[in-house]
Amino acid sequence: MASPHTIQLRVYYQDTDAGGVVFHGQYFAFMERARTEMLNALGYDLARFAESQGILFMVHSLAATFHAPARLNEIISVSAEVARMRRASLEFRQRVERGRELLVEAEVTLALVDRVRLKPARMPQELRNALDPS
Repeated sequence: MASPHTIQLRVYYQDTDAGGVVFHGQYFAFMERARTEMLNALGYDLARFAESQGILFMVHSLAATFHAPARLNEIISVSAEVARMRRASLEFRQRVERGRELLVEAEVTLALVDRVRLKPARMPQELRNALDPS
């Protein structure tokens, strides 16, 4: 599988609770950005992909462990790495870190679904090849 794709983000006020700590659900939005940027870096625009292939990516499951909080105005890194590919799903390992400190780690499974029927759809071989260049 391809190596992790990492993005840097600043924590904004809108990401935090009243105490200036990142709201737990916001980490999932950060992870979504990292997955999207990973696909963009591989040449896949999700809107165009949905239009041309008729396939959407939908979160099927996620499990997260929270180790330490991020706070207002900090710079954090968020990574996405494909851990496993199946016929109609992708499993990602994701991490949120501040420097070398692990803040959150998660396993996220995305289902590929037909845009109209919202039923499982086979992953196009071109995408499979892009995600697993070995």
